[in-house]
Amino acid sequence: MEDIILSFDILKIDEEIFSRIDGKSYKKNCTLPIENLRYLRVLHKNLEGKILDGELICNVSIADDLIEIFQKLYAANYPIEKICLIDNYDADDELSMRDNNSSCFNFRFVSHTNRISLHGYGLAVDINPLYNPYIKMVNGAQSIEPANGVPYVDRTKNFPYKIVEADICVKIFAEHNFIWGGNCWDDAKDYQHFFKGDVNR
Repeated sequence: MEDIILSFDILKIDEEIFSRIDGKSYKKNCTLPIENLRYLRVLHKNLEGKILDGELICNVSIADDLIEIFQKLYAANYPIEKICLIDNYDADDELSMRDNNSSCFNFRFVSHTNRISLHGYGLAVDINPLYNPYIKMVNGAQSIEPANGVPYVDRTKNFPYKIVEADICVKIFAEHNFIWGGNCWDDAKDYQHFFKGDVNR
């Protein structure tokens, strides 16, 4: 994506877009009809204030919300390093998070479970995931995703792209009835994660 589109758009998944996700984020066993997904073009700014063109796929039910959210984040100069389809990483969530890529749809299961993730329904968005890792105790040991997010587990430290409860990002998502994964579970913290749906997923 070398050319800046300079727009916020919602598009149906056409053949060209589907060819990019088929067998990757839209896996052969995906239970969500393709008609329930939308392709979004959004603008965002990185830490240096550079305007970047982003793309993500989400559930049709939250497409309008996400356009408004990203418009507000853009207007507020909120820094997001990159937003591209997770298919650029062969739908490997760990690789995408390691690269601090913000994304939405990926048909997969919740880590360490056999439950379909809200990402699998296109109902969850991860923002600046490297600096806002998912932290959970698994079999008595701390699991951190992405693995290179270890330096950002201590939330008392200051570092770029950090999401905290008073953050404008949290506020804007909350205005659209999204829940933040940084404060909704007793046994896990998912600082990158914003979602609509069952809080237990």
